Amino acid sequence: MKVGYVQTSPIFGEKNKNFEQVEELLSKIKANLIVLPELFATGYTFISREEAYRLGEDLNGETAIFLKNLAKRTGAVIVAGFIEKDNGEIFNSAIITSNEGIYGSYRKLHLYYKEKLWFSQGNRKFQLFEQKGIKIGTMICFDWIFPESARTLALLGADVIAHPANLVLPYCQNAMGTRCLENHVYAITANRIGSEKRGPDSFKFTGGSQITSYNGDILSSAPSNEISTDFIEIDIKKTRDKSLNEYNNLFEDRRAGFYLK
Repeated sequence: MKVGYVQTSPIFGEKNKNFEQVEELLSKIKANLIVLPELFATGYTFISREEAYRLGEDLNGETAIFLKNLAKRTGAVIVAGFIEKDNGEIFNSAIITSNEGIYGSYRKLHLYYKEKLWFSQGNRKFQLFEQKGIKIGTMICFDWIFPESARTLALLGADVIAHPANLVLPYCQNAMGTRCLENHVYAITANRIGSEKRGPDSFKFTGGSQITSYNGDILSSAPSNEISTDFIEIDIKKTRDKSLNEYNNLFEDRRAGFYLK
């Protein structure tokens, strides 16, 4: 399975220019799974909910159309962050699409900082999307800091976690080694670079997109300050063995009755 990330530097509010950046980066790519950053088409630093709402779309909007066309050309399942409108609410979401059409969206459950002012909290449970027998789970950015996110996707049967992100804290890239090891799943974290200063807020994004192996190894790591892509082959079958050794199994050894909810 050929998988990879696209690390971009979005221009705030300039969807067409951001589409063009991605199109150029993927002009010669054929793959099975491509992950783009959180909110890749709009930028991140909103000054009001109303501004974010104006940039939002439903699953038939211009971002969805762009990603469907990109999926057809690359042959990939594409997971990418966008602002999802639904019944007057907006969500920090990821759209999942392939050359067969749109599978659906995941709505970020754990909102970071002022996202709580801009977006509604995600209102759907974690779920998987299956493509040619490969099970793909999705989480977005700050979801990583809650171990339950990756664990839930793994318990559902995920082989690989697609992780669109706009990371500003310095911890995630290291932590994903643990997330993947403790669940025996691959993860593709697609981050962005650059900085945005709008209103009172200023964010510097950390780059460092990466592909993390089921055993915690970092298989690919992007620079912290450069637009970048990388694609590698991974062996999904290895995620389906949850044994650490002949005596310990990551799932069978769980003692859920003793854990707090």
